[in-house]
Amino acid sequence: MPGSTAIGSKVTAAAAILIAACGGSTARSPSNAPAVAQVGSASPSVSPPPSAAPPEDSAGVPIAPDDPTWGRRAAPVTIVEFADFQCPYCAQAESTVARIRDMYGPDVVRIVWKNCPLPFHQSARPLAEAAAGVHALAGDAAFWSFAGAAFAAPLQGVTLDKEQYAGWAKQAGVKDVDALLAGLKTDEWATKVDADLAEARAVGVQGTPAFFVNGVRLVGAQPFDTFRAVIDQQLTAARAKVAAGEALERVYAVLSKENVAAQPPDHEDDDEKPQDTKTVFNVPVGTSPVRGPATALVTIIEFADYQCGFCIHAEEVMKELRADYGDKLRFVFRNEPLPFHDRAEPAAEAALEVRAAKGDAAFWAMHDALLDDSPNRDLGDDALAHLAETFGAKPDKVRAAIGKHTHAADIDADEETADDFQVDATPHFFINGRRLVGSQPKPAFVAIIDEEIAKAQALLAAGTKPTGIYDAMVKSGVGAPEPVSVDLKDLPLGDPAKGPAGAKVTIHEFADFECPYCQRAEPTLKQVAARFGDKVRFVWHDLPLAIHDDAVPAARAAREARAQRGDAAFWTLHDRFFAPGARLDRASLDEGARALKLDMTKWAAALDGDAHMPELQADQAAADALGFQGTPTFLVVPAHAKAGYVVVGAQRYAKFRKLIDRAVSEAGR
Repeated sequence: MPGSTAIGSKVTAAAAILIAACGGSTARSPSNAPAVAQVGSASPSVSPPPSAAPPEDSAGVPIAPDDPTWGRRAAPVTIVEFADFQCPYCAQAESTVARIRDMYGPDVVRIVWKNCPLPFHQSARPLAEAAAGVHALAGDAAFWSFAGAAFAAPLQGVTLDKEQYAGWAKQAGVKDVDALLAGLKTDEWATKVDADLAEARAVGVQGTPAFFVNGVRLVGAQPFDTFRAVIDQQLTAARAKVAAGEALERVYAVLSKENVAAQPPDHEDDDEKPQDTKTVFNVPVGTSPVRGPATALVTIIEFADYQCGFCIHAEEVMKELRADYGDKLRFVFRNEPLPFHDRAEPAAEAALEVRAAKGDAAFWAMHDALLDDSPNRDLGDDALAHLAETFGAKPDKVRAAIGKHTHAADIDADEETADDFQVDATPHFFINGRRLVGSQPKPAFVAIIDEEIAKAQALLAAGTKPTGIYDAMVKSGVGAPEPVSVDLKDLPLGDPAKGPAGAKVTIHEFADFECPYCQRAEPTLKQVAARFGDKVRFVWHDLPLAIHDDAVPAARAAREARAQRGDAAFWTLHDRFFAPGARLDRASLDEGARALKLDMTKWAAALDGDAHMPELQADQAAADALGFQGTPTFLVVPAHAKAGYVVVGAQRYAKFRKLIDRAVSEAGR
């Protein structure tokens, strides 16, 4: 029943033992654990009870009494999150944070919010102050509800008015909304946001979201499994502290100090190592929009996304470079709409429709307007159509281009090139083929540009034609790599499949029902199915990982459904298991079986025994033979071929599409 799930069924044994040792409960009943606040809901949070516990201002990551908190003060693990309400990566991380709350509960994990509004997000600072005001006026529950509403709204590139804040605050439970508006007018909560920002600098936060799990730093929207590994390790560490005589209320302060001291500053982490800006890549210009003469000494190819705040920020540097270098620079734009930006692709369609109507000059004017850091920036269909009209396109054609994906071929080509050259973030630049990733400061560009100008001038002096400079600079550069392929070895016959047996391409997926990356790949596979139809057949191979307690039971359950009702039943459970918020505990598995009207006596015998283990073992042996160790891993195999192309991880649709197109071509030979 909701609200009464035993923690021991989901949390590690270490957590259960620790809770019991400290006088806690291993069950989250309605009396001691209110429902977890979901994004956009008004569910109450859990505030620590009045306590004489020592202050936490000397912890490795300090916690102030006025910090919004979910969970109990005595929880053995505390997660401090530095975040920005307008940051898309923070919004992306919300589902993971919700899953942590649901799995561990407020007796085990406490979550503390710190504001870290980034300067190039127009609404981030006002939203942070409004949220601080909501917390001050109405407490933790109201704060988390307000935060949920903010993250549920499309805030990228948008400036909000105070009436919107007031509406969210009223919905969250703030009774005196006038007091909130008055406080915002007088900057009453600005000092709180400033204090959070100062703490962010003090602990080395470089971007958002940044999490500290008992002081252990996790940067970015990390997957749930990454958090779980750290949380479980910290539960073990907390148990050791309590066993040694440390008061539970002191565990966070002690562990966070130790953990912060034991790790290097953020800029020394692997993710922050200096970029390789020396290697040259032979990135094609193709038929992309160009600004600047063909005789330019330096060509800058940018892969960008019109909904990306970092791309907006980088555009200011591009303007300065154009002013400083003039005709020495040529700019090439290639689209890379990120999957979690729902307005990036429509904006790209609108810009390309302007180009189709009026040429490159009009395209660049539209491009500049789309990346203008304006408080009135709007990427809705009507706004895009109106904006495009100012640059010569017909509004009806712009709306049609957005609705029908008129320029999908051009965007697809850009995405395939991005995949060829490992472009996995925006903005992403190649300066005469030299890679520079992110919204870098102007000096980072200038250093490379000046070096490339000197090289180009030397080529001109040696007789290279002015229009051939870029090709000469990159001709020996690294090109698009051939896709990784493996010989097929002993793939099990008769595993669950869907799609025609005579399909031109078969996609074999080695996966785990509890793997978040496998779940993340599902929308992409549905996109593949919609695009390629009967040309593609899908085959499932179980590869449950040892770190996932529910993976093997779920795999056996899906196999039992297949044994009783065929492949259709298997895929029904497959989709159920990968649905957002799905559970894989025995009660949930049984519920799925009943929905399929399976024979529950046979079902219980299969799940309580060791049925279907030979099938799982055969898949494991095949994965070992192929060298597959993680999930999901895919094989894209042309019909009648003896080898397949490997895709590791939840890759984007562009990567699958490129390999499938190639495999379809090979199958037709």
